[in-house]
Amino acid sequence: MSKLKQNYGLLTIALSLATTILTPPARAHVTDFDDLILAPQSYWNGADSAGGFTSGSASFNNSYSSGTGWEYWEGFAYSNLTDTSVSGPAGQYSASAGSGQSGSANYALAFVGWSDAPTVTLNRPTMVKSLYVTNNNYAYYSMLHGDMFSKKFGGAAGDDPDWFKLTITGKNAAGQTAAAKDFYLADFRFTDPGQDYIVNTWRKIDLTSLGTVKSLEFTLTSSDTGAFGMNTPAYFALDSITAIPAPAAILLGSVGITLVGWFRKREIL
Repeated sequence: MSKLKQNYGLLTIALSLATTILTPPARAHVTDFDDLILAPQSYWNGADSAGGFTSGSASFNNSYSSGTGWEYWEGFAYSNLTDTSVSGPAGQYSASAGSGQSGSANYALAFVGWSDAPTVTLNRPTMVKSLYVTNNNYAYYSMLHGDMFSKKFGGAAGDDPDWFKLTITGKNAAGQTAAAKDFYLADFRFTDPGQDYIVNTWRKIDLTSLGTVKSLEFTLTSSDTGAFGMNTPAYFALDSITAIPAPAAILLGSVGITLVGWFRKREIL
């Protein structure tokens, strides 16, 4: 065997070892909010001025303010309330499914307010496989029956083509948009009214099409709008985010270049 072949073999072995050492099997991380401590039948909305919270391998933004007789939050909150009958603003902290996904205790709630959109920031670039969403009680009953601000979806005759859409935008570490995914939390655009729906159970959304992302940004749009924007209450509930960390491809590339340089410096190649 020639010296060139011997040294090429050594380089191949070194790169293989580096790959084995630096690329452990990818393990799915599930953020299910059950690591957050809550008293029974309660919620957290940022009133302690925490400015957000962390669950699993992700952080969730929150903005809170209050005054005499009022309080306001946007971004994310979390809850373990189970009453599915409460409606109106009092229902903003309740998921219409009645519990977390698969009957778990805690779940997150999102409100799309006036400043920063609800955003999930991952602790490293990650492929998000899926997550679960449903309506909260406030939005669900507003669309089902209508209220002083919002119309009943479908209208009086039930044939208005109303819709309520969640858009999930994946962004890279530089804050640039990678891709987006739409999901209808309510849809009355079908020719057959029997197919019209307002989501009140946990629905899984496949997000693999977003690729590797550092954050997920959530926005809501509706067919029911007015002079001041969307009339449908801008809420939804979120649970069970499953993500797989991206392989350390860049790191492996750097190791490969370093090894090649090491061999050349010693005039082995």
